[in-house]
Amino acid sequence: MFDGTCNFCDAAVHFVLDREAGSVLKFAALQSDAAREILEEALGREDALALRGEGDPNSVVFVEGGRVYTHSAASLRITRYLRWPWRWLAVLVVVPRPIRDFFYRWFARNRYRWFGKTEACRVPTPALRARFLG
Repeated sequence: MFDGTCNFCDAAVHFVLDREAGSVLKFAALQSDAAREILEEALGREDALALRGEGDPNSVVFVEGGRVYTHSAASLRITRYLRWPWRWLAVLVVVPRPIRDFFYRWFARNRYRWFGKTEACRVPTPALRARFLG
């Protein structure tokens, strides 16, 4: 799940779609009803609301096997689904999470300033629509 109004996040989703080893990952904007339902089921209503933010989410969210991953952990879990050479990025898991998340949060705070923001989530093409929830 990603921030559907963030230009960088949108580009990152398309990066993953173009480099995924298979077609198993599904995507949803954190602002969508599909994301809300998935997160409420996995975390409960209050925690899901806190994670989704007030319209400007501060983390990518990855759900795998009923577990919810956020920030750098989510990003690194996603790299496991990419083709080589991108899959090697998963080795960054050896960097302690507080250090990884420090840089993740710094980038997340600045992403709108650097890459911009749209007013609405982009609608996927018909060919990609099946890969998006909601």
